[in-house]
Amino acid sequence: MIMSMKANNTPKTEKNSSIDTSAIMHKILVVDPARCTGCEICESVCGMVHDDVFNPMNSRIHRVRIEPVINSSISCVSCYDPDCVKACPLSAITKNLETGILEVDQNKCDGCGACMRACSFGAITVHTKNKKAIMCDMCSSTIYGEPQCVEYCPKGAIFIEEIDPNVNEDRLETLRKILERGFPQPPEGEILN
Repeated sequence: MIMSMKANNTPKTEKNSSIDTSAIMHKILVVDPARCTGCEICESVCGMVHDDVFNPMNSRIHRVRIEPVINSSISCVSCYDPDCVKACPLSAITKNLETGILEVDQNKCDGCGACMRACSFGAITVHTKNKKAIMCDMCSSTIYGEPQCVEYCPKGAIFIEEIDPNVNEDRLETLRKILERGFPQPPEGEILN
């Protein structure tokens, strides 16, 4: 059985911003819609590594199907000036300046859903059991420390993309540039057909 454990590190957040971010790159997940089949393995793996249960309802990545033929997944894209942070009436969401990961303080969050409504990407949900906001944390809160959806995607459709946190760019524009550039091809025989 996969067990998830919370990391015990003290991240640098907006409230503790005494770091130089000029040389730091942040990571986000992007999905190649040409490879994604909509199998939902990413959602199941995400639920398992965070909650020890295969439950896509509590996944931090969400499969999206645009009928009839496009499948993709959505997760937090670490916006430059996150609307979810501004929308939270309890200041329960902060941006880690070292990683770019938006972090939810589960002790402050009351599950009101203001962050969900503010997120332009639909990347935030409320956990079905603890009724607190959840979003992709790149598996930083698990024993793995790296996104397991990337590891277990049978088509190799999910990629980690580095973005410059100092560029004030709408993340839709960031994603558009990534899609136009294209994705690397997998090594021969590595991806299931």
